[in-house]
Amino acid sequence: MSKNLSKKEIDKFSRQIILKNIGPLGQKKILDSKVLIIGMGGLGCPAADFLTRSGIGKLGIVDHDIVSLSNIHRQSLYDEKDLNHSKVIIAKKKLNRINPKTKINLYDFKMDRVKFEKIIKNYDFIIDGTDNFESKFLINDLSLKYKKYLVTGAISKFDGHIFTFDFVDKNTPSLRDFYQEEIITDEILNCEYEGILGPVAGTIGTMLANEVLKKILKVGQNLNGFILIIDLLNLSFRKVKLNKTKKSENKKFNK
Repeated sequence: MSKNLSKKEIDKFSRQIILKNIGPLGQKKILDSKVLIIGMGGLGCPAADFLTRSGIGKLGIVDHDIVSLSNIHRQSLYDEKDLNHSKVIIAKKKLNRINPKTKINLYDFKMDRVKFEKIIKNYDFIIDGTDNFESKFLINDLSLKYKKYLVTGAISKFDGHIFTFDFVDKNTPSLRDFYQEEIITDEILNCEYEGILGPVAGTIGTMLANEVLKKILKVGQNLNGFILIIDLLNLSFRKVKLNKTKKSENKKFNK
């Protein structure tokens, strides 16, 4: 665990440290944590922002895309000066201004199984902010294989879904227990087809960061075994229990 907090760290994180569930020991846990975010879009940007502000020690960010004009209304780390530049490079520059102490590793490539297996071992917590099922199932399967804590988000229109999977527990269901068929159109995840209100992305992305911080601190309740479905148009929230299925067990490592 990190050495004693410096005076600057105590001042910077004072509003967290005074919480009875955190304190100096909890802040040290945050400083020692390692989080990987896959997808630096509408979900990944606010998640990375608030994790960095909280004092996360090591943050990996994965994305192969460049900033486009249509991204800016919901991807909170970018502005018009960033157009046509690498998302991860721009994100690192801005996150470093927020907290220079957070070590940020860039992965400027499209995620595949080989690349993911090389980096996943270096992180304890995984945030999935991708917008296609191929990536989501890959992240799910390898997080399960390496027994990581995975937080997954999905957004469309005015709606958001949040899953948490604590794969240290062998009885934890996985994303395949909710989406049991891979022949699913990506249109329900992709803002280009369905559209998205900007604050919906910010709300869900921030909640992904919150779920990771709770797990780091071992406080509160998490969604393990449930999906949280949020309708921000009508302001309704509901939790649905997931059950582990034999079908998902048989499919998880076939690829």
